[in-house]
Amino acid sequence: MVPEKSFDLLVAGEINPDLILTGDVKPEFNQVEKLVDSATLAIGSSSAIFACGAARLGLRVAFIGVCGDDVFGRFMLDEMQKRNVDVSSVIIRAGGQTGLSVILNQDEDRAILTHLGLISDLQDSDIPDSLLRKARHLHVASYFLQTKLQPDLPALFQRAHSLGLTTSLDTNYDPSEKWIGFDELLSVTNIFLPNEKEARSLSGAANIDEAANKLGGKVEALAIKIGAEGALGVREKMVVRVPSIPINVKDTVGAGDSFDAGFIYGYLNNWPLEKSLRLACVCGALSTQKAGGTDGQPTLEEALKYVP
Repeated sequence: MVPEKSFDLLVAGEINPDLILTGDVKPEFNQVEKLVDSATLAIGSSSAIFACGAARLGLRVAFIGVCGDDVFGRFMLDEMQKRNVDVSSVIIRAGGQTGLSVILNQDEDRAILTHLGLISDLQDSDIPDSLLRKARHLHVASYFLQTKLQPDLPALFQRAHSLGLTTSLDTNYDPSEKWIGFDELLSVTNIFLPNEKEARSLSGAANIDEAANKLGGKVEALAIKIGAEGALGVREKMVVRVPSIPINVKDTVGAGDSFDAGFIYGYLNNWPLEKSLRLACVCGALSTQKAGGTDGQPTLEEALKYVP
């Protein structure tokens, strides 16, 4: 008899809070001071926001990453624990600085300044088989920020598969805009979760349909986020489009990560592609009703009210 796993999901990712400023202003140098409408210190990092969203839906979630023994690191670990994410495997590096993102929100757009700190420090060798064996699924986000994990990520996914886990990837944006080196990685990725711009950039496609056609055959399941328009999914040559739901948007930070959490929930529960996409779109949309990436994340019961 196969022993029951301790966790549905292991997230290997970056750790940093977000300082979110909201206001109709543009920063200027020469010591020009401008006033914003609000300031919120919130859970940041795509990986951590995703982990909290998945736990909010009822999945058992463990997290591994690297942070410092500082104010921002302690804030992140405390807040993740409050949201039922197991952080016992997080590596706390004495003398290191936890990363930080400062986000300026304007309507549905935002500008981001990030101090990397220890964001990029997680390595394949930090993730033992003993931890992988405890989970059903491994998720990685912020590929381009996790520079020490990048070279060995295909090997990590292969190792996860050999231990019975499925895998998912959300690359997030490539600051270099080179978008190269993914053939090997996608070949060992079960679920790929880009947004429209990332999908087109990675595939070299002129439009989302062409991108879906090129990427859909490389992975088991593809879910492309299209913001307020919803999502496009591909699985076993089936192509599905799902609309989002109308919502009063306050803050779009982390909406894509909440989308990912919804889709992975459906996948791990063997839902059909369309239903998984619908839950993902609902989770992403509902998360935008409050400031920060996690405060608006729905429970499964709240989300299912919008899923036929």
